[in-house]
Amino acid sequence: MTRPAVPAGRRTPVLLLLLCSGAVVAASAGSPALHDLVLRRAGRFASHFAGHTATTTVTANAGSVVRDPARAESDPVRSAATPRPARRNLDEIRRRLREGEPGTYIRELLLDHDSSLARWPERMHEPLRVWIQPARPDLEDWSPNFVKRVRGAFNDWENTGIPVFFDFVADSAAAEVHVVWTDHFDEPISGKTLWARDDRWWIVDGNITIAVHHNGGEPLDESAVKAIALHEVGHLIGLDHTTDSANIMTAKVRVRDLSPADRATVRLLYTLPPGTVR
Repeated sequence: MTRPAVPAGRRTPVLLLLLCSGAVVAASAGSPALHDLVLRRAGRFASHFAGHTATTTVTANAGSVVRDPARAESDPVRSAATPRPARRNLDEIRRRLREGEPGTYIRELLLDHDSSLARWPERMHEPLRVWIQPARPDLEDWSPNFVKRVRGAFNDWENTGIPVFFDFVADSAAAEVHVVWTDHFDEPISGKTLWARDDRWWIVDGNITIAVHHNGGEPLDESAVKAIALHEVGHLIGLDHTTDSANIMTAKVRVRDLSPADRATVRLLYTLPPGTVR
């Protein structure tokens, strides 16, 4: 399948501290409309979210990360082209959200993102260029098979049917997304994800860091690394935490594969334009 390049847009990198304790509104019969619920949370978060920190289990809680805004502004290789702004029909967007919500956790995503959606532009004709650090022999318990597991995580998300493809490149300077390894985090987490968006909520680049050990020192096996990578790539493409531990996007990951809700949520996200639904 051939894959679309998209016209360039101005980028406004900003930074984000991810909070995992946000309120969750459970869907129920007779509940208010989705956009009415998210409006209740409006104003409780800064309107400019961007980077993202993530976690996983194997047992982890979300951490925080600070983005270097200068790099995104100055490095043309990392400037993903974004579509021209289009007139937003909020009534239509809300209708599609209501119809597509069953079986997803899109409601929680909106609550965590100040009633806004962030995602990559369609990248089928021009896949996202991903560089995975190929070796860390200096890290005890690091395995070359970890690289294959991370590739598999990207492929699993691509196979959900979203209009984003990934190409793995050997040159880190040519990549828009970087995946690197660390021995462990000081916080009780196993992975971190940071992304930047422009002022229209298109994601334009991202970085993932994955630990080889829990912060207590226990080594992570290949299956755990794959689960961590699935969680972090989920953040990279615009998803946030859900309270349902049956999903890969729960804050403490207990599963090793994408759930039907993970797949349904990301598919719904990629049928909608980014930006506010308020």
